[in-house]
Amino acid sequence: MLGAPTPLLEPREGIPPVITDAAALAEVVAAFAAGSGPVAVDAERASGYRYGQRAYLVQMRREGAGTALIDPVACPDLSGFGAALSGVEWVLHAATQDLPCLREIGMVPTGLFDTELAGRLAGFPRVGLGAMVEGVLGYVLEKGHSAVDWSTRPLPEPWLRYAALDVELLVDLRDALEKELDRQGKLEWALQEFDAIASAPPTEPRKDPWRRTSGMHKVRRRRQLAVVRELWETRDRIAQRRDVSPGKVLSDVAIVEAALALPSNVHALAALNGFGHRTGRRQLEQWQAAVDRAKALPDTALPQPGQPVTGPPPPRAWADKDPAAAARLSAARAGVSALAERLNMPQENLVSPDTVRRLCWEPPAVADAGSVETALAGYGARPWQVEQVTPVLVAALSGKGA
Repeated sequence: MLGAPTPLLEPREGIPPVITDAAALAEVVAAFAAGSGPVAVDAERASGYRYGQRAYLVQMRREGAGTALIDPVACPDLSGFGAALSGVEWVLHAATQDLPCLREIGMVPTGLFDTELAGRLAGFPRVGLGAMVEGVLGYVLEKGHSAVDWSTRPLPEPWLRYAALDVELLVDLRDALEKELDRQGKLEWALQEFDAIASAPPTEPRKDPWRRTSGMHKVRRRRQLAVVRELWETRDRIAQRRDVSPGKVLSDVAIVEAALALPSNVHALAALNGFGHRTGRRQLEQWQAAVDRAKALPDTALPQPGQPVTGPPPPRAWADKDPAAAARLSAARAGVSALAERLNMPQENLVSPDTVRRLCWEPPAVADAGSVETALAGYGARPWQVEQVTPVLVAALSGKGA
């Protein structure tokens, strides 16, 4: 049992200078190429402040090279690390959050170890980096700057200290988690998960992203949907041009209010929630123009309600549509839940809930081990998941329960 946790206040070698030019970058790439062991990698974004999810600071640490803080705005091409670290394992915390912005600047790992996912598989109740470092290594990380505007220049020293400390113990955490996973007999499972993340293609852009506007459930009519779409797309263009978070241009609340009210002029628009006294006349006119464009569309150009459903219907509708499928899903969920509890990990890490729904909605003609294994693999389940959940799902699909 660890004693009282120790506050981690300073990086071992102090705060390194931020790398902002090609010469300094070349030096650090060479140093990391000459280092040994895995490389810890982290990135800071400016979510809620800037448009998109680009990286505004990249932190790296490797044995023999120390810690590097790199400004990807000043050094937008970091692909040199790819060749320098080919075949080297990258250690990230919550890798799927950082990989897209790292990929944008040319940083793509050939293999990785995700300390957050490792914590989930090992059954840790809290898997944030601070909680993991404290629970596993006995150190307290300061977490006060995670939500600041990392596009700020120059970056304040306390923020840089925080950023450097984020990679200070990442490799130590990785080593401790590897031992714990091995002790639990789950290391091979984790390695399969990490391989799947590293080899996954970039996420496809979301179709009709405007449909994810908060409060959309209130918008029922097609004309109103058209207003949401027009306002969302106008806001997105402005946010991109100004490089600010879309929510700072116009709130989702305001978009939905305008869609429901269908205001006929600027005065009516100005009276709505979200278009308050601080909205200038020119801005109001631009939003009203978007509303008017939507109102002028022919019926044939209006969006359809709801998104095209590619998978099963929502489970709440199953009892009416297909009672047998509802029974299969209930049995499958109970079986997966019990198995996840025995294995001490979250259900969603044992098998994707979407995979379970699809399998229960359209089960194989003969629900035996072979057909269920094939179906699971087709939905992207890893071999360890297939091995663990197949017996549970065969029982559920054949009506034998968990």
